[in-house]
Amino acid sequence: MSRFSNLGHRLYQGEVSFDFVGRRKLWYSISGVIVLVAAIGLAMGLHLGIEFKGGSVYTVSKPGLTVSQAQDQANQVVSSHPLVQSTDNGKIRIQVSTEEPKSSDEVRAQLAEKIGVPLDTVEAQVIGPSWGKQISQKALTGLIIFMVLVTVYLAIAFEWRMAVAALVALIHDLLITIGVYALVGFEVTPGTVIGFLTILGYSLYDTVVVFDTVKENAKGITKQNKLTYSEAANAGLNQTLVRSLNTTVVALLPVAALLFIGGGFLGAGTLNDISLALFIGLAAGAYSSICVATPLLAQLKEEQPEMKALRKRVLQHRASAAAKAEDEVTGDELADEGQPAGMVGQRGRAAGTSRPKGRPSTKR
Repeated sequence: MSRFSNLGHRLYQGEVSFDFVGRRKLWYSISGVIVLVAAIGLAMGLHLGIEFKGGSVYTVSKPGLTVSQAQDQANQVVSSHPLVQSTDNGKIRIQVSTEEPKSSDEVRAQLAEKIGVPLDTVEAQVIGPSWGKQISQKALTGLIIFMVLVTVYLAIAFEWRMAVAALVALIHDLLITIGVYALVGFEVTPGTVIGFLTILGYSLYDTVVVFDTVKENAKGITKQNKLTYSEAANAGLNQTLVRSLNTTVVALLPVAALLFIGGGFLGAGTLNDISLALFIGLAAGAYSSICVATPLLAQLKEEQPEMKALRKRVLQHRASAAAKAEDEVTGDELADEGQPAGMVGQRGRAAGTSRPKGRPSTKR
């Protein structure tokens, strides 16, 4: 950990630097491939939960009843591929879609008979598709309002180029997370929507931290001729790199515990709804703030006339400095070539000068 802290200090001081901005084409290519795979997953369709598409939910409590046993028995009762999960309180939750031709009372009675429990211990809840449609519309409305407010805030607090870069990073994270949900077949529930909105807020926070440092580094940048805007942005990115990584790791640890231990090992399937969205979104948000948002910002800024002029001055200054250094080295070499053997580099004493006083002659 001490080495990692030392690395963070060296990154902040500029002693070590990773050229993230200069390799933006590489990051764009990686993001393009990931987004393409996510788009393929979206084309295959999302597995919407019963809250969105409607259906019936039956909750059964029986000691010793496992999810696999309940799944086998539910498959004998209904023909519409029921979803069976265990709840946090040890009960079994059976979801049946609206495509099931049997009535809810008929399914409830047959489930009680197959599982071997009294009818009154099987809880039934019927959810209509209109309720799910209403929830979907409200979630979409909330997402649009969130995006608009984010864009307006960043445009006022920073500038419109930063707002565009942050918005692209947010859409990037959202597409990846939704695409992963489609590919792995996890069910989309209201908890999933909460997870989506949470990761957008986290991704925005990480991006704003980086942009704030970039803004400080680029203050008055056109008045000098040593750094381009891309180099100043890359320096700000390196200064906040360790902080971003630390924040991401600390946030991912409890989410990973929910996803892999709670949802996977302990079988609490309801935890997967929000934990997978958080896990994928947090990782994608850290990546996008470093490899998407800041390089895109630098690319947009470099299109400004004053930044193009700055880049030209910086390159001319460096070329002039390099030529001057080369001339000095060439001059030193030529001066050394005019010296007698054993006196190369001693330019304070030319060849043929008199011997110092008091030094005996070697001539006989």
